[in-house]
Amino acid sequence: MSDRDVPVVARLLAGVRAVDAAEWDACAGTDNPFVSHAFLSALEDSGSATAARGWRPVPIAIDGADGRLAAVLPAYLKSHSQGEYVFDHAWADAWTRAGGDYYPKLQIAVPFTPVPGPRLLAREPALAPALIGAAEALVRENGLSSAHATFIDDADRSLFEAAGWLLRADRQFHFTNEGYASFDDFLAALASRKRKAIRKERAAAVEGLTIEHLSGAALTEAHWDAFWHFYQDTGSRKWGRPYLSRRFFSLLSERMADRVLLILALRDGRPIAGALNLIGADALYGRYWGALEEVPFLHFELCYYQAIDAAIARGLKRVEAGAQGGHKLARGYAPVATWSAHFIPDPGFRRAVADYLEAERIAVAEDIEALDEMTPFKRGE
Repeated sequence: MSDRDVPVVARLLAGVRAVDAAEWDACAGTDNPFVSHAFLSALEDSGSATAARGWRPVPIAIDGADGRLAAVLPAYLKSHSQGEYVFDHAWADAWTRAGGDYYPKLQIAVPFTPVPGPRLLAREPALAPALIGAAEALVRENGLSSAHATFIDDADRSLFEAAGWLLRADRQFHFTNEGYASFDDFLAALASRKRKAIRKERAAAVEGLTIEHLSGAALTEAHWDAFWHFYQDTGSRKWGRPYLSRRFFSLLSERMADRVLLILALRDGRPIAGALNLIGADALYGRYWGALEEVPFLHFELCYYQAIDAAIARGLKRVEAGAQGGHKLARGYAPVATWSAHFIPDPGFRRAVADYLEAERIAVAEDIEALDEMTPFKRGE
């Protein structure tokens, strides 16, 4: 399991907040804000990701020879399949019909966050495979149906695949900054018809409105009160009830305000819509949006075009605007594959899922290839 000469011992933690923040972040790194101690502990401390909400935090930790945390896995025992964005409800139904208990299952993820990133967080990289082995042992020793590592990055995907986990593909739409100096520079790379359409959309969206970008100390509780109303409206329409509590946004601002970008639209000084983004080392991550007024194209403006503006201004390489959304294609966001990995100890259930995933991966690859031909960029002009 490890190149070290001493046996690797993994331990189960009571939550992210049970770990010293500096030790956790030494494993997680600074590139992706969602795996930071600040973000994950805010989910717990706000009551958003807790056992009572079906997300029991059970991080798996391995200590180094120096006694400090050397590797850790953000993991949860799930009593349902909500808030994951990788849908396994059909698997749960099949397992239940066969007489098994699908829940609880082990979920290796950032709750409510369909953002690709690292899940095998290791200050000592040689210990990353040991985290996978520890997750498998947790499943087997407790008779769990399965383990699921969702929205994994390429490095983790290779390790999960080498360990024999089943891989599942999906797709999102991301904007890539090709060294653009401005939004107009980006528009110049588009076909003329698409360029004109975007300019018309942007003009219509902001007519009579003021747009503000807020980060760091500029963020206030009044801003979060306004955004909470936007988030509740969108969440109640999409999910039935919002996943995040109001306190989460206050803790987010308190613990990592410099990594937050809140974009607001104001009419006569009153916020009517907003989009929340987090800032990574090389990407801007769009997360939540909402509005109190129906304004044509305002969703596209705040979530996609303003995000492109912000990424170009900050020199970021890309914008990841969240799950789904084929409408992003016409706005300069191209299809990319996303990945999850799945451990199913029951041989028969594993075979059935493996056959399904093989066909699904082929379909997703074909879909991405077809969509890539539909991007608005110039072709041979």
